[in-house]
Amino acid sequence: MEKLLKRKVDAYLKAWKDNPDRKPLIVKGARQIGKTRSIEWFAGRNYKNVIQINFVEQKKYRDIFNDGFEVDAIIKNISLLSPELKFIPGETIFFFDELQACPDCATSLKFFKLDGRFDVICSGSLMGINYKEIESNSVGYKEDYEMHSMDFEEFLWAKGYTDDFIEDLYRHMLEVRPLTTLQTDVLFDLFRDYVTIGGMPEVVSTYIRNRNFSGTLGIQRQLLKDYEEDITKYVEGLDKAKVKAVYSHISTFLAKENKRFQVTKIARNARNRDYIGCVEWLADAGVVNICYCMNQPELPLKGNYDPKLYKIYFKDTGLLIASLDEEAQEDLRANKNLGTYKGAIYENIVGDMLVKQGYRLVYYKSDKPAMEMDFFIRDSGSLVPVEVKAGDGATVSLNNLLKEDKFPDIKYGIKLGYKNIGFNGKFYTFPYFLTFLLKRFLYERGRFK
Repeated sequence: MEKLLKRKVDAYLKAWKDNPDRKPLIVKGARQIGKTRSIEWFAGRNYKNVIQINFVEQKKYRDIFNDGFEVDAIIKNISLLSPELKFIPGETIFFFDELQACPDCATSLKFFKLDGRFDVICSGSLMGINYKEIESNSVGYKEDYEMHSMDFEEFLWAKGYTDDFIEDLYRHMLEVRPLTTLQTDVLFDLFRDYVTIGGMPEVVSTYIRNRNFSGTLGIQRQLLKDYEEDITKYVEGLDKAKVKAVYSHISTFLAKENKRFQVTKIARNARNRDYIGCVEWLADAGVVNICYCMNQPELPLKGNYDPKLYKIYFKDTGLLIASLDEEAQEDLRANKNLGTYKGAIYENIVGDMLVKQGYRLVYYKSDKPAMEMDFFIRDSGSLVPVEVKAGDGATVSLNNLLKEDKFPDIKYGIKLGYKNIGFNGKFYTFPYFLTFLLKRFLYERGRFK
């Protein structure tokens, strides 16, 4: 099987197998982000025997747990359905795909771990997977890994750039050493392409193969339709039409100056209480990122936000662009004019890059005094404001947040834009394309301070 794209999950799976005390693994994430292909690639190269079962395509296998969850009982039922399969202890991996279609499978993981003869990896789409039910099963006997669409580092790998190249970029950040004009020009061009096509593997593969945007928009539009169909298929306990309405209005919210979710933009006289759970369902399904408004710019971050005030971003910025009208898409693809959408595209991509590093998204807005900050992250001892600049305007809010003694948890800030690497004594300036290295930078900066 050909595997065009190198993914970060590849290294994770190798480390998982090298752990002698490994537990059954669940790889979860939104649909069509490359989970199945990556696991198949790993399993085929690390085990003599692969027992692969897809609970959506092979519905008959949903009954293999009917006689209980003991491993021998499961193997007996699989053998009944597929007598040609072999089960060699120590050399066999079970790959249960589309776990969301068979939650009973999650219960069996405890028994596979206790039995110890076979390795197990499950894959599940967050769209429709009831993780409250699944996570309550086999607690302590499984490991979870959340996979995302491709980040910018994986995109650079797809374009042929090496780990040494990326390491050199990081050294520039850590040493606050500006990049050359050639480096910034090339990387900004690559970054604009990445923003436009997003990180869905099929889209990236098409872009790499054709060496241009040809064919990518059609795939993106189909993905948007697939997600809409999944809402109809999997939403339970909520009004499907309302969930769909929220999903289809994300670009509308982002087009507004404050970019905040406002239910009145969906329907006249709509009330927030009528839409309770809709946004959360989309977030749990891996379709959107939610960014909550902080109560105060201070630590701790946990619980320090207003659950009624938030922005919604697409998980994949390429899908945001594909959701716009055709004229906007053409402008973005032909002219790479990403600043035309009130800075929403930049906020969306930075938010996505932060989430892919494990950050939860929060922002801050105050009327008295007037102050707004796009995101906040943190290092080991301080709160770090992150300003996303679509243009070259002043950084009034960032400077106000950094005023001495006013906000004691804030010691420095970060400004992202069409800028080179720099530090003015108050905040670091980084080009957008280095956002994927921020968490590592903050960690090592803290170590050396």
